[in-house]
Formats: sequence, structure tokens, C-alpha cells
Amino acid sequence: MVPEVQVRQAADELKKLLRPESEEDAKVVQKGLMLYRQGLVHHVKFIGGSVWATVQDVTPVRVYVSLSNPEDSTCTCPAYGFCRHRMAAFFHAYSQVDSVSDWVENWRKPAKESQQAEEWGMKKAKDLMKSRQSDSHDYGRWVEEFVDSFEEIVLGQGKPTPYVIASLLHAYMRKVRASAPLQQEWKALYELVGNLYAFKQLTILSEQLGHSGETVDRYYRYLFDTLEEDIEDLVASLAVHSLPFDFDPFMEELKLETADLVEREDLFNYERMNLYRMLWSHLLKKKSWRDGERKRLEAFGDGKRTQAEEIALAHQYFLAHQDRDTLEHLKKLGNHTLPFTFYWIEELTSQGDFNRAGVFIEYMTQHMRNAVVQMGNYHQARDFTRHALRTSMPYFRSGGREDLYEKMLAQSLPYSFIEYEDFLFTKGQYDKWGELFTYTNFESLSVPNDKIKVLQKEDPEVLLPILHQAVDGLISQKNRPSYKQAVRLLKKLRAVYKKLKRVPEWETFLEKLLDRNKRLRAFHAECERGKLIEPKVKVEE
Repeated sequence: MVPEVQVRQAADELKKLLRPESEEDAKVVQKGLMLYRQGLVHHVKFIGGSVWATVQDVTPVRVYVSLSNPEDSTCTCPAYGFCRHRMAAFFHAYSQVDSVSDWVENWRKPAKESQQAEEWGMKKAKDLMKSRQSDSHDYGRWVEEFVDSFEEIVLGQGKPTPYVIASLLHAYMRKVRASAPLQQEWKALYELVGNLYAFKQLTILSEQLGHSGETVDRYYRYLFDTLEEDIEDLVASLAVHSLPFDFDPFMEELKLETADLVEREDLFNYERMNLYRMLWSHLLKKKSWRDGERKRLEAFGDGKRTQAEEIALAHQYFLAHQDRDTLEHLKKLGNHTLPFTFYWIEELTSQGDFNRAGVFIEYMTQHMRNAVVQMGNYHQARDFTRHALRTSMPYFRSGGREDLYEKMLAQSLPYSFIEYEDFLFTKGQYDKWGELFTYTNFESLSVPNDKIKVLQKEDPEVLLPILHQAVDGLISQKNRPSYKQAVRLLKKLRAVYKKLKRVPEWETFLEKLLDRNKRLRAFHAECERGKLIEPKVKVEE
């Protein structure tokens, strides 16, 4: 049976995951479609809300597609992210419930409109360049140009639809780069301010258009990441050399811009804070400036700051090496602010200051359990856990406390299951590894064969509860593919009992299992086919 509702859900999720304007994503869809249409997807099974298939490419690959969250799918090919093989397997599943051609056409439609919008935006940008006035180093003039250009290019054809905003912004940014002064320092500063105003104007536009978080995430959230990365590169190029005195008035203006960033609260609080912290960490480095900003924020008084201003104050404490004040301030705000520690940990590990980094990692570990519980959403908690572990890894690799790493893994279960089971297995803690599997009720199908082989040799008893649990789960699904998989696992289970010289226990278990499921004729048939039991002999009359 094809799970139609789940397949359609996966179709909607993939439209969010893959962007038609991305050349890389477009290739994934095109090549996946080609593999599907050539009939290279076979041995397809629907098991527990997922699709299992083999895709014959240059070499055959095994694919697992999670219908509830396609991003968590896997493939034995080396590609990173959602590859053409997973796409082909999805198309095969989708073809059972609807038209694949219609899905592809609907997915590509925004890309066509985006291309048309970008062409119009580029033409408008060229017109603006022709009418541009002289290159003057005047902050007010710069801002005026940025605002006018944004309105002409992005809003020139009226309110833009969500899926053309990216193309129009690209045209605007090309105009900014083309208008920059020739001198390298001034060019970097001009583009920095241009990117900053693109960020501000884009947040205002999103609010004016009434876009929800889901709409922003689907169509143009990534633009804020791109602007942030560009600003980071520009800040780095400016920070390499001592800034000329002529820059001082511009730095004063940028200080005001950072204050404006954290005054507001909207869908982009996290991005606002990243920009604020980046500018104050790497560009606005004068002690007098930082002291003044800290006092400005403190003067508001408790309860009178936006959340962004609260994090800004914590960052000023961080810059002043007042780590205790930073963490105490964060603690008052609540566990929902825990993701803001990632930035500080990354800063400290990149500087090689592992002693300070350890303080922040320990704080994060202490509060991880409550933080992930409060999130409620599995995927959000999983993303948070994965980011926390990745951010902290340089500290642990440098010789940081291994016990703290294991504590972090334990505190974030079940979201850290993949990393924790690998950690325990690598350490040879097989009993603990087995307990983890049964505790989380994780699918044993995901245990790599190489690990099973190691356990069969080193500690076969660990496999018993895992295989028992998996067999029960598969039989309960009551479909032929699940029964076949259950029989395969039962054979492995029989081999383990034989190795442990506990064959009578195996025979008793199998007898009770068959009796308990005596009404499941298809399961008994699979057991006969797999030679777990002798076929019933028909008595002739």
C-alpha cells in the first residue's frame, strides 16, 4: 500500500527544501527525473512512512527517503544533501498518487517568473547607473542612493510576489557593487553599508507585505544569510588594516545603525543579532565605543529592552571579558536564548581561546535538556542539537573534556542519538550502546552491517534486545515487506543465539512468536520461505 497522504506531504516538503532558482537544486530535480523516467528505480518498498529503493546509476545505490522529513533521507552515494537518487525514488513514489510532470512544472514556475523579474531589475539598475551623480564620500548621500535604488528596482513594478524577491534583490546588489568607489577601502565600506541597507529594507518589505515565517523560509530567508556572509567578508577586509581618520564619521553612523538593528523585533531577530555582534566584534573595536554602547544599553533598565537589546548587552559583557555577567544575563532571559551561545563559542574557538570556550560549552550543556524539551518540535530540536555539537567540536578535539562531551550527548537525547551511539561504539562501550538503542526504540534497520559484524564477534549478547525489539516493530506493521524484513532479522537473531550456545531459548522464543501471531498467514508464509520453519504438509484424504 502506498501511503498517499505521506507521499503528498513529502512532495510539499521538497518544494520547500529545493529552490528552483538554485542551479544545483535544478540539476538534482532534472537528473532525478531522468533516472525515474528511464526506469532505473527498482526494488521499491514502503516501510513505516518511508521509501526504500535501489537506483541503478553508474553503480547501483541504496536509497532511504523519509516521507515525514525528506531532509533526513539517506543514500549510499557520496553526494551531500538531497541527491538525484533520492529524487528519483521520490518521483517513483509520487507517480503512484499523482502526475510527476505536474509536480515538476509547478515547482519550476517560480523560476521562470524570477528570471523575468531579474532581467527587468538589471535593466532598471543600468538606467539608474546612467543617471547617477558623482562619487562623494558622504554617508547621507550613500543612504539616499541605496533607499532610492531599492525602491526603483525591487518595488518598481508594484508589490513583488515572494518568489521574485530574490531575483530583484540580486539586481539591486549588482547595482550597489557597480556604483562603489574605486579606492579599495572606500569600496569595501560603501558595499558594507549597501548590504546593511539591503538587509534593513528587506525586513521592512517583508513586514509591509505581511509575509509569514513560512513564506519567508520558503522563498527568501536564505537572502539574509547571503547578506550576512557578504557583510562578514567586507568587515574582514576592512579590519585587516588600520582605518583612516576619514572613516571616523562613518563609524559613528554605523554605531547608530547597530542600535537600530536591535531596537526592533520581527521574524529576523536572530539575523539582526548576528549582524550586531559581527560589527561590534570585528569593526567597532575601540574600547571607548564599546564602553559607551554597554552603558547605553544598561541605562534602559531591566524589562525595558527588546530581546535583541538584551542579547546585545550580553555581547558587550562578552567583549569586555565579563563572561560571568554574560551568562548570568542570558540565564535571566530563559532557555530559549541558548542558541545565541553558538556565536560566542565559535568566536572563542576560532581564536584558540579554549579555556573561555569551555565555560560557554559547560553552560550550554547544563541547560540543553530543558531547552530541547521546550522546543517541542522534533526537527527544530534535532537541528539545535546538531548545531550545538558541531559548534563545540573544535573545543573537544583540542583536548577539551571528554566527559563534558558525553554529558552533552546524554542531555540532548533522543536528538543526539546518531552521534551518541557512534561515540559509545567507537569507545567499545557495547553494553551502554545497546541500552541506548533499546531506550530510544530506534529502528535497527539503521544499524550498519559493519557494526553488527563487530558485535557478533565482540559482544553478540548486546544484539539480542535490539533485534527482538525490531522484529516486534516490523511484525506490528502487518504488511508483506515488513514481514520479509522481520524474517531477515530473525535469521540474524538465530545466529546470535547459536553463537551464545542458547539454542533452546531460540526455539522457545520462535515457538511463542509464531503462536502469538498465528493469525498472520502472510508472516508464517514468509517464515516458511525463509526456511525458519518447515512448510506444513497437506494431508491427503
